Amino acid sequence: MTRLGQYILSNPESWQSAKIKAGHENGWFIPEFVELATSSISSNFLDATKLGEWTSSYSIPTIQEQPKMVGIVMAGNIPLVGFHDFLSTFVAGHKQAIKLSSKDQVLIRHLAERLIEWNPEVNNYIRFGEMLKGCDAYIATGSNNTARYFHYYFKKYAHIIRRNRTSVAVLNGNETAEQLEKLADDVYLYFGLGCRNVTKIFVPANYDFIPLLDVFLKYDHLVNYHKYKNNYDYQLALLILNKRYYMTNGSILLAENKSIFSPISQLHYEFYTEEPDLTANGVKEDIQCIVGQGGLSFGQAQQPGLCDYPDGRDTLQFLLDL
Repeated sequence: MTRLGQYILSNPESWQSAKIKAGHENGWFIPEFVELATSSISSNFLDATKLGEWTSSYSIPTIQEQPKMVGIVMAGNIPLVGFHDFLSTFVAGHKQAIKLSSKDQVLIRHLAERLIEWNPEVNNYIRFGEMLKGCDAYIATGSNNTARYFHYYFKKYAHIIRRNRTSVAVLNGNETAEQLEKLADDVYLYFGLGCRNVTKIFVPANYDFIPLLDVFLKYDHLVNYHKYKNNYDYQLALLILNKRYYMTNGSILLAENKSIFSPISQLHYEFYTEEPDLTANGVKEDIQCIVGQGGLSFGQAQQPGLCDYPDGRDTLQFLLDL
């Protein structure tokens, strides 16, 4: 896996071609974000020191005497979003059958081919397919709707089922321009499609939005991408037709809304007088990250480490317990 990280960072022609192909197959996978996702994986997941620190806290057998077959249903909202499950299963010594998202067919498959090229035995541990029958356990990621189906079909097996999640930020009004610029990363990266993207901010009464909107111009180039621009235009039209108050800097729409989930190109906000309680039932299970007061530092939402499990459930321990 360390060699795989070095392969990504060295950026050979074969890897460049795979990234270009992934972008052609999914218009949301622009070069800027594919590069960010893959370099983040190589730095945060595939660094020898970090891998050593991560695995040292688990009892991982040198040889998995009875490897299980783990079925993995991957999402495709951001590039290589399922890589952590892929890595965890590999490290645990189990076999994996992967159902790729139609939105991200290229990158994982290419990296698996490199592993097999370097060590043909890996071919016995990784396969891809549309049907995942006959597995001993399942890890599936999808929408709230598909999660219900996953729970039904996989209920007899050990499983981890992930559903829709999103992230929020709590501001106190004293943030510096540098902090707001980092918040822009949490909001805009990957067009806001990830569960670690901030889709709602909680702000104090009488909050001044102008500095935030000005700093967020850092990402005004995103409106040059038609898929994002189409969403922006559509959401703007809805706000106008419904005579809703909104603010914009031309690349994002700010609208007051109780929901922590917001459409692409829109950021919800809510005023508070007392610090919001984000641990209440009905809210907590929908939140992946909290940024700002009492949470992650601004700009860190899209920099998960190996121990930042997608839904708080320890994937590697789940696999070792099979």
